[in-house]
Amino acid sequence: MSTESRAPEPLPPSPWEFEPERWPADDCVGLGADLEPSTIVAAYRAGAFPMPDGPHLLWWSPLRRGVLRPGDLHVSRSLRRSLRRFTITVDTAFEEVLDACADPERPGAWIDDSIRAAYVGLHHLGWAHSVEAWDTDGRLVGGLYGLAVGDFFAGESMFHHATDASKAALVGLCERVGDGLVDVQWRTPHLESLGVVEVSRAAYLAMLARHVDRPSTARWH
Repeated sequence: MSTESRAPEPLPPSPWEFEPERWPADDCVGLGADLEPSTIVAAYRAGAFPMPDGPHLLWWSPLRRGVLRPGDLHVSRSLRRSLRRFTITVDTAFEEVLDACADPERPGAWIDDSIRAAYVGLHHLGWAHSVEAWDTDGRLVGGLYGLAVGDFFAGESMFHHATDASKAALVGLCERVGDGLVDVQWRTPHLESLGVVEVSRAAYLAMLARHVDRPSTARWH
């Protein structure tokens, strides 16, 4: 069970610079650096995120970015009915959610031990959060995790072991983020059905700048 969430702890400056004006016209914008908390937070503030490819630590900033404004979340009638089957919590099972997202048997699995350690560390520092969906028997059946910077939440991954459980977690996230901005990295047909839209990298960076320095209105409790 994870520790109770709190305001994020201050971090030292990162020795690495993330400079969007120098990034190539490609989704992958960098190679190397490290996974120290200050580096990861600096990357998110600049519009990038880490995702390894085998032994290589790569940094990404998609040319077409998937974003969700919580007020635009589409909750269908069937999903609204499904929500009654779940209890939603935040920051009560961070490592369990991360491990479910990291299941190596999932298609496209990418969360390795170094990513796991980095985000567990960020969680203990108050920067990373999870949203959990529990069934009526008290089993963890869905969830998501990501990083919160100011009034911005960067969703990293989600999972479900029951129909609509990950969607229920997303509804719970949007209820807590309020007027903030949710980044989902890439738009998929599944996420598009929930209200995610695609914007250019330039538009995303402009949106990001308006949110990362705002005081957080999210309720991480």
